[in-house]
Amino acid sequence: MYLVTVIGNLLIILAIGSDSHLHTPMYFFLSNLSFVDLCVVSTTVPSMLVSILTENKAISFGDCLAQMCFFMVFGGLDNFLLTAMDYDRFVAICQPLRYSAIMNPRLCGLLVLLSWLSVVSLFYGTGLGVYFSSSFTHSSWKSTVASAMYSVVTSMLNPFIYTLRNKDIKDALRKLISRTVSSH
Repeated sequence: MYLVTVIGNLLIILAIGSDSHLHTPMYFFLSNLSFVDLCVVSTTVPSMLVSILTENKAISFGDCLAQMCFFMVFGGLDNFLLTAMDYDRFVAICQPLRYSAIMNPRLCGLLVLLSWLSVVSLFYGTGLGVYFSSSFTHSSWKSTVASAMYSVVTSMLNPFIYTLRNKDIKDALRKLISRTVSSH
């Protein structure tokens, strides 16, 4: 699942970056979403895989704190980027003649920046509160598995849900793959 997530999201980023027809606000947000999904899954899964392989479930306080902070930031960014994507689609549907004037590159960059800043301010505070309160309670194995599945499955499915059903992305992926194959 981790490899599918990494490869799927990397392909989306490469396809959007390599096809100039996809340099629009919607695809800008989709490539950012793919990047954030890569970050979400990469904050937890590699250390989880090492723990499974070595059968060592211990994690230092500092590592746990760093992992939790990064997971909260990237998980929150996913939510805020989805909100920015919703706004982009709202403008495209409700203001189609003014779409390019409203959703200009400056606004798109500002929405991504605001997503980062909102996550940092909101999620660090609440995440730290949850972390410190959980040190007094013990979580079950079921909640651990559920957390891992949530972090991996969501990031794995986002490329399929948001991009692979899209004809433009499919075309860009075909071009990218054919260029890669023909250059070797």
